Amino acid sequence: MRHLFISCILILGLLAGCKSTQKSTTVPSTQVAVSDEMAEHVWDFRDATTWLLGDIKPDWLYNAPHGEWFSRGFNEYQPDSTAMAEVMQLDTTGLRITIVLGTWCPDSRREVPRFMKIVNIWGYPKDKLHMIGVDIDKVAPLGDFSLLGIQRVPTFIFYENNIEVGRIIEVPVTSLEQDMLKILKKK
Repeated sequence: MRHLFISCILILGLLAGCKSTQKSTTVPSTQVAVSDEMAEHVWDFRDATTWLLGDIKPDWLYNAPHGEWFSRGFNEYQPDSTAMAEVMQLDTTGLRITIVLGTWCPDSRREVPRFMKIVNIWGYPKDKLHMIGVDIDKVAPLGDFSLLGIQRVPTFIFYENNIEVGRIIEVPVTSLEQDMLKILKKK
């Protein structure tokens, strides 16, 4: 019976995918270290006990069980230097960014570390970055969360003076940095 239950959970997780209806550690460099604990343990991110839900501090992604996928994605991603040169010139005065992710979601585990590498290189202030973790139903334990209208994760929402100016939903059209540049240049 237990095997049947686990099989059903796994099938539901695969069908749901990313499209379905705490400690803090600061790593000073752009390279993220992987602890021995992370390297030795194989995590099942479909297991709800691994999910980060609600308001998330970016530094939480450096810790187990998320540090391994986050570190790998962050360290391996090389943003387009031409697009980054333009991003670096953007004014961030009224800009705020919300990232909605599912730590259970392969798309989030691929795109969020890449996005964080971009904002790290850019020097975008972490205090102007709002991260929200959702469960497999795209629900977060936050009162006004439904107002965001999240259907897929990750979703990167860009606000200029508290007005939404664009989103990158699930996967970028070109690349994260080029899509971000396109959104922020037309604002």
